[in-house]
Amino acid sequence: MITTPDNDNNFDGPMIFIIIGKGYESEASEGIDLHILLKAPDDDTAVREALNALAEEGFIEADLDQIGMLTEVPAEEPHASAYQGAIDGEVAIIRFN
Repeated sequence: MITTPDNDNNFDGPMIFIIIGKGYESEASEGIDLHILLKAPDDDTAVREALNALAEEGFIEADLDQIGMLTEVPAEEPHASAYQGAIDGEVAIIRFN
């Protein structure tokens, strides 16, 4: 996996993206609000890896509404531990019921 930024932003730290959306585990489900944190070299790769991770978790469809890059370490859970997981190379999926 490429971990160096693939853009001209010259960001010094790792590029940790947060993607906000809704995932569907069945056609009849209302959907689950999600925050996905992961390390990626660019936003296209982040979206692709997020969709792959959601598919592995059993989601059949997802509506991804927003993507951004975290510039500070989150102080509160569950985002703080998800951020650490993303730093370690994991795709962290936070579900809100």
